[in-house]
Amino acid sequence: MRFAAPAAALAAVLAITASVGQGADHVTDPRAAALVAEGRTALATGDVERAVDAFEAALTVDPAATAIYVELGQAARANGLQGKAIRYYRAALEREPGNLAALTGEGQALLEKGAVEKARRNLARLQSVCGANCAETQALAAAIARGPQPRVLTAEAVMPDAVVTQKN
Repeated sequence: MRFAAPAAALAAVLAITASVGQGADHVTDPRAAALVAEGRTALATGDVERAVDAFEAALTVDPAATAIYVELGQAARANGLQGKAIRYYRAALEREPGNLAALTGEGQALLEKGAVEKARRNLARLQSVCGANCAETQALAAAIARGPQPRVLTAEAVMPDAVVTQKN
């Protein structure tokens, strides 16, 4: 009788742990994996549009793969679309709240938008999940230490349209 309460608590912990472990074991469709590989190659060569197309096709083939949302977030960041990247990272975090790559990517995208405090919250979450020595925590901490990068405008981007008027 005196072991009933601890045994019940231990059984509950094991049941929860087993269900969480099974939820994270998603086998990606081989076609989606090939498209993700193609997208990563395109992103590495700087062809962001082709990468986005490949990742979106992979997501169509395997909509349950959280990693594809992270890849789409990285492609959106490379394209300068931080808001869209944040949306993809949050979709990944809804599926896997402890996804380190999504937490890091979202923190970096937030920092790029100038939301330093929100990026620090992501850093705190990363530190609580994987500690101060994991690669994701160190990457986000280094990005926060550098601070948000100022946006650089070229002279061509702010040139007014030439208007020719005729004086009579």
